[in-house]
Amino acid sequence: MQETVYHQTIARLRANKIRVTPQRDAIIKYLIASEAHPTAEMIFAALSPEFPHMSVATVYNNLKLLADLHLIEEMNVGDPATHFDFALEPHYHVICRNCGKIVDFSYDQLTDVEAVAAKKTGFLVDGHHLEVYGLCPDCQIKLGKVPASK
Repeated sequence: MQETVYHQTIARLRANKIRVTPQRDAIIKYLIASEAHPTAEMIFAALSPEFPHMSVATVYNNLKLLADLHLIEEMNVGDPATHFDFALEPHYHVICRNCGKIVDFSYDQLTDVEAVAAKKTGFLVDGHHLEVYGLCPDCQIKLGKVPASK
């Protein structure tokens, strides 16, 4: 699936007459492969050994371009940094309030939420966003928290 997403992304850039520079290509590949919801600084740190003359501004500019084309999602999850997510398929996020870890999850029962919202409000709905907050399993152990019985 990642290979297909990569080729679709490159095709979309070219269709918009956007040049695919080696740095842009590397940023796209990094985002597609990453499950960590990286920040621009994380991407810069990971790619700078391969591109020693690349600046953090180059990373930010490329991320803005990809976000403007709706190829990636910008996430502000309570810490000062913006995280980025290459949405390979529709999904949501659960975020640890203690360590900031972000984990993707899918929930099929929310697929019609946009249609329901449009019907109930009269809005022309074009998207939605959901974040769930709590403590990840590692922080539950560190903090001595026991999850409630199900």
